[in-house]
Amino acid sequence: MSETLAKSNQTKRWQEMDAAHHLHPFTTHHDLAKAGVRVITKAKGVYIWDSEGNRLIDGMAGLWCVQVGYGREELAEAGYKALKELPFYNSFFQTTTPYTAELSQKLSEIAPKGIDRFFFANSGSEGNDSAVKIIRYYWNLKKQPKKKIFIARKKAYHGVTLAAASLSGITAMHPQADLPLPGFVHIDCPYWYGDGGDMTPEEFGLKTARALEEKILELGAENVAAFVAEPVQGAGGLIIPPANYWGEINRICKKYDILLHVDEVICGFGRTGKWFGSDTFGIEPDMINMAKGLSSGYQPIAAVGLGQRVGDVIFNSDEEWSHGFTYSGHPVACAVALANLEVMQKEHLVEKAGGATGAYFQKKLAELADHPIVGETRGVGLLGAIELVKNKKTRERFDPALEVGYRCRLHCFANGLVMRAIGDTMVLSPPLVISESEIDELFGLARRCIDLVAGDIGKQ
Repeated sequence: MSETLAKSNQTKRWQEMDAAHHLHPFTTHHDLAKAGVRVITKAKGVYIWDSEGNRLIDGMAGLWCVQVGYGREELAEAGYKALKELPFYNSFFQTTTPYTAELSQKLSEIAPKGIDRFFFANSGSEGNDSAVKIIRYYWNLKKQPKKKIFIARKKAYHGVTLAAASLSGITAMHPQADLPLPGFVHIDCPYWYGDGGDMTPEEFGLKTARALEEKILELGAENVAAFVAEPVQGAGGLIIPPANYWGEINRICKKYDILLHVDEVICGFGRTGKWFGSDTFGIEPDMINMAKGLSSGYQPIAAVGLGQRVGDVIFNSDEEWSHGFTYSGHPVACAVALANLEVMQKEHLVEKAGGATGAYFQKKLAELADHPIVGETRGVGLLGAIELVKNKKTRERFDPALEVGYRCRLHCFANGLVMRAIGDTMVLSPPLVISESEIDELFGLARRCIDLVAGDIGKQ
């Protein structure tokens, strides 16, 4: 009894400290302070524990990122070794570190074809913000300074800096900071289940891809700098495009001389069953942005990868490139990222995500489609989405006032599962190391929680 009381008292102290001094991302702070924040204290494999000793299976790999699972000694040792030898030095002053150079080389070996120069940042948001500057600089160097407009997609998530949030097509992010900035426009996304109506996926794929061509013609190709998109839209609701979508996008970008910048922050490093989502979907990027799985979240690090078209122009410029961060290519972060990639290669985690592990995950996901309030399941590799709907046949949604997805998320936390709600779409993205028995546990809990939601709203 005394041990339980001690834990509860300590949790209360942490909650009070947090409420008084910590501003959280995407939070209504006074509501969180009143409810009391959950304090996560340890993690191992695919599990996390809170300060009250409750264990949860992490169906979101932290935030789409812990590919190799928690508690990997190899990554901790790599970071410790770097901290002892070279805890920090910068990439300014015409210097580098062994870890930065070696990570650049390693990324050139696994990145999509032709992507072979890398600029390091500290988050996906910083990476996409940097990409906007790189693309503008490229067109200035090419003597086409009018090409400044960026086209992205509705429901896209590209980060939270002023430029990255302007790229993002989640409109709730915009009003508080008077966004988007000028020069950022959005077109429809390929969300067939939500928006496809009576069209086949193939018809809808072409329609939404050709929305890019229509927008380019409307704006004038001479004014458009780039199309920016995720291979699979993550935070927008795990939107997987129809099979013909990306081929048409490749064609349009080439036809109108538009750079294709692919945001691989979620899809990169095995999540879709290949090293990058571009490989999975046959995308031909001029540039990519990566973060999250690059270090499995063990250290903050991101990288913008440039193909020869952009990279050679910037490399061969005679003027100094005026961009960079204090922590660009941080030696400890690079050391941990190298160790992370070594573990992924040694344990064939990408191959497993695209093979037996991914296939078993998708099989168990598809089994949820028989549930009375599940309208569709969809996924690729170790990504999965579950659409909660009022009417399976018509795809009619629940009344938003019921907060069905939010209810499901709360039931998940209460029953030992982390599963994210994006509206009434539940999404999963577990560590790539997840075993079949852990997949069984995950989907058993998911079904139980969906059952509880159905009971809440009288739809059993």
